[in-house]
Amino acid sequence: MVKPIKNMLFSIDLLRDIVVEIGGKNGSFIVDALYEKKHVNEFFIAKKLKLTINQTRNILYKLSDEGLVSSIRKKDKKKGWYTYFWTLNIDKALALSKKIIIKNIEQLEHQLNSRHQKRFYKCKLCGTEVTEENALLHDFTCQECGEVYELSDSSNIVNEFINQINKLKRKLEEINSYLQVIESKKIKKLEFEKRKLERQKTKKHKTKLVKKQPLKKVAKKKMKQPLKKIKHKTKINKKKHEKSAGKKRRKKRI
Repeated sequence: MVKPIKNMLFSIDLLRDIVVEIGGKNGSFIVDALYEKKHVNEFFIAKKLKLTINQTRNILYKLSDEGLVSSIRKKDKKKGWYTYFWTLNIDKALALSKKIIIKNIEQLEHQLNSRHQKRFYKCKLCGTEVTEENALLHDFTCQECGEVYELSDSSNIVNEFINQINKLKRKLEEINSYLQVIESKKIKKLEFEKRKLERQKTKKHKTKLVKKQPLKKVAKKKMKQPLKKIKHKTKINKKKHEKSAGKKRRKKRI
């Protein structure tokens, strides 16, 4: 879950649009309930929507299928049932909104090109509009009311298409700018975690070196001690041997 960024509150309107498109008219209330929050109790959401818990869950499951929301569950120790806590996935919601807007722009541009390249005919009586090919096919006669077709003025429709395309392109720019900020935050977070792991590794390495050093000193001391004892014993043995040899010589002289 990506937290909302200050001075970019326009995103909440974009989120409402996409959530309403997927989850229905109550989707806007879900955005209001979850925006700038994390792990929200589903019973609180149901109360906010003024719906039953099952109705609320159905909407949330639709949004979850598209990745717009995610949940964790906790078991009530006394009652034994599970309660779900929901979070709004802003980055995924905006990514889906971007995908839908691009598709809508492509459709409108296709219709606009069609208006520029082809001629259309319209029935003044019932308002039916057809392409030139269809008008020729039916001898320029309306199949609905029998009135003769007249050449349609497409200038108003063309302007409407251009306005809709420009509006969607502005929305797309807003979404792209917001997604760039989210992506940069993710990269910074990954770099921070990477540096943190490196610091932890170096710290562990230093502690290992510190632990090894006193062990080496102790080992050296242990090695030296038995050698001293052995030397000491050898000196005592030599003295004893000299004394016993001296006694034997004295006995022989006697």
